[in-house]
Amino acid sequence: MEDLLVYEKEYWGKSYRQIAGIDEVGRGCLFGDVVAAAVILPEGVILEGVNDSKKLSAKKREQLYEEIMQTALAVGIGFVDAAMIDKINIKQAARLAMKQAVESMAISPDFLLVDAERVDLPIPQMAIIKGDANSQSIAAASIIAKVTRDRLCQGEWDARYPEYGIAVHKGYATKLHREQLLLLGPTPMHRRSFLTNLFTEQQQLF
Repeated sequence: MEDLLVYEKEYWGKSYRQIAGIDEVGRGCLFGDVVAAAVILPEGVILEGVNDSKKLSAKKREQLYEEIMQTALAVGIGFVDAAMIDKINIKQAARLAMKQAVESMAISPDFLLVDAERVDLPIPQMAIIKGDANSQSIAAASIIAKVTRDRLCQGEWDARYPEYGIAVHKGYATKLHREQLLLLGPTPMHRRSFLTNLFTEQQQLF
């Protein structure tokens, strides 16, 4: 786990105290919001098991979510819906969600570690390729964002559109999801810009 603090230690060493890790989930989905999280963990704290959320089981993510929420100095979450994604494109929507996540924090960070992106705020920051596998702060943010979005998929969003199987596929372009889209058409929460040529170009949506 020490290896996941390499970037944090570098900037703690440069006198930055409130370092926020930032990540987003849902970029490749056909349905629902893109969700971002920002997390400031106490200096030097190691959370055992924290890793890229995609490498963890749902049960482990839920467990770590609670641990991160209890340990973090501050957590912020941002949401950008399908209509805005269609309006400004998914890359800009992901960046907007990240900005919202930072702005919603109870503590203002003085440095940002971001998973392969730039946040549109005047705060010193570093983009890290595969950041969720190389920085504990970003990994923690990926877990918060993933669990937050999964809970919406399995709760509120699935209840709103039960026939689409959102709780199962989380909005991704699975066979079930594509079949239901073909049968029922898109909901207001579907990203219309993602549905063009869906059935011939489905692989690139994952």
